[in-house]
Amino acid sequence: MLLLKLPGVFSHIGRAFLKPLRGLLPKDFLRAYSQAVKVLVSGAGGLVGSALVPFLSSAGHEIVQLTRAQSAAADRIRWDPLSGYIDKEGLHGIEAAVHLASESINGRWTAAKKRRILESRDKGTRLLAETFGTLEPPPKVLVSASAVGYYGDRGGEFLREDSGPGEMFLSQVCQVWEGATEPALEAGIRVVNLRLGIILSPAGGALRSLLLPMRLGLGGRIGSGEQYMSWVALDDAVGAIHHALITDGLAGPVNVTSPQQARNRDFTKTLGRVLRRPTVFPLPAFAARLLLGQMADELLLVSARADPARLTTSGYEFRYPGLEDALRHLLMKPAP
Repeated sequence: MLLLKLPGVFSHIGRAFLKPLRGLLPKDFLRAYSQAVKVLVSGAGGLVGSALVPFLSSAGHEIVQLTRAQSAAADRIRWDPLSGYIDKEGLHGIEAAVHLASESINGRWTAAKKRRILESRDKGTRLLAETFGTLEPPPKVLVSASAVGYYGDRGGEFLREDSGPGEMFLSQVCQVWEGATEPALEAGIRVVNLRLGIILSPAGGALRSLLLPMRLGLGGRIGSGEQYMSWVALDDAVGAIHHALITDGLAGPVNVTSPQQARNRDFTKTLGRVLRRPTVFPLPAFAARLLLGQMADELLLVSARADPARLTTSGYEFRYPGLEDALRHLLMKPAP
């Protein structure tokens, strides 16, 4: 990702130094540089957040992170979403916010785990939204994470942002998650609910989990392999967040998925081709359920074909719309 390779010194030099680079840098970078703001980020240490913070810093934004740990650093604000505590005084001057923090969905879904998944998204998001509404002035925009799990298991149905919700556990979680931003919306803050797809990165998430068995030649389709996977390269997940921050006309739910969705069997074959490994060892649905329980049905066997209609209509240009190009970039595998 080009912006992650640019040194943070760009946030400190004058616009005159950027003029010779017009045409070489992504349009969003130059547009954001002239709109640099103070941005609050929760979940900055996660898969997306750890890439987002240097990206935004390189674009000239001042970053403040939410943390549960005590810190005297000027760029850290303490909060405890489950207890309802947040350092409100530290939020003054915040002009925009990206909310990514929540309980991980990894692990077996016991009743206690499911409660933590739901409560972390509801309480943390609502605490931020309600607190922002009391600030004077409030932030101009809140970009808050959600997920394509909102749609549930929909087969090959083409899902845009106005498609209705599903009936699975994650569908309910996403509805609560997005609903928790209502206090910010009522306060006049522009709210963007990012329905994130499967984020591809070798640093974590689904791709990292697949790499070991694939490299050992033990990879294969999951279940029938016919289920659609709404994926997005980490570069484009970060780029889409950046785009949502600086695009005034973008609001409400936004699918953050590649415009070229893939069935699981095609995803598996493509990953095998990139790694030059066979993909002849399928994981049957019953085995996935035996290993992961309900999580298998809602993450591995579910089919959601989400289209990024609002993102593309608002002018976002995907850096890696094609699966093979995205995987080769992420895994540093040249084309044959």
